[in-house]
Amino acid sequence: MQTLYELSALEDGAQGNKQAAIRILNDKLEHVLEIFTVSVLYSLRIAQYAETDAARSSSKYLPTAADMNVSTQIAANSFVQKMFANASFNEKIKKDKLERFIDEGWVKKIYLQLKASDTYATYTEAKEHTPAQEKEIIQYIWEKLVLESEGLLSHFTDELPGWEDDSELIIMLMQNFFKSNSKVNFQNLLSGEKKEYAHELLQAVTEKDAYTMELIEPRLNNWDKERVALIDLLLLRMGVSEFLYFNTIPTKVTINEYIDIAKQYSTPQSGQFVNGVLDNILKDLVKDKKVNKTDRGMIG
Repeated sequence: MQTLYELSALEDGAQGNKQAAIRILNDKLEHVLEIFTVSVLYSLRIAQYAETDAARSSSKYLPTAADMNVSTQIAANSFVQKMFANASFNEKIKKDKLERFIDEGWVKKIYLQLKASDTYATYTEAKEHTPAQEKEIIQYIWEKLVLESEGLLSHFTDELPGWEDDSELIIMLMQNFFKSNSKVNFQNLLSGEKKEYAHELLQAVTEKDAYTMELIEPRLNNWDKERVALIDLLLLRMGVSEFLYFNTIPTKVTINEYIDIAKQYSTPQSGQFVNGVLDNILKDLVKDKKVNKTDRGMIG
């Protein structure tokens, strides 16, 4: 959607340029991967700050007993160690110089919030942790401290290019990351199959623009297409393209996905609008036997 939106802003001659479309899509995917990697890195650096805290506390002129016994076990967390042993993670950080986005002041501030939490007290009191528990404390840092810090999120908006536009996607990627981090390749955001689908959908939407608009325009309920929100129109084109050219994607899945995207990125009424238009177009296509899905039971 973002690629199509950016293409729409180009001059007419460039809008149909296949290479321009592919370049924009690949740049978008690469940029999201950078922000995602920075998000993971922030969570790990906050955990590692325990070592800095312990060193600074013990080096005070008159350290207390508490200063001499600051726990550093979270810095040696097995999940943290596993991530820094991940070759694709390290290569991504080094290649794109992602450490520049890590603000030490914010790392310290979030770490101190972590240190004061009951969750951290429970973690440090335990002598041993399971791999699941090691992961859970890092997930706690991200979900309960980073994402709930208005100040840090405001910092991301100001200093992390693309965060404001892609934050919802990044949060989803982080959720998936904590579910199955071992499957993440930090050099490629999408698997080969998913990347192929993205390119094929982009190609279908751009090449079949005239035909999909023939199907969409009669269903705009007396609205000129120029008066329909651009994002809504793009989502309709994408949805119709999936109906017609992607026979393994159930039509209900297509409609529900584009309703959700419309609600998130467009106007308050867009979800209902996209739902109504796609549903009516689908009925016509099914009636004319133009929809051929692998699982016909999912149509409608």
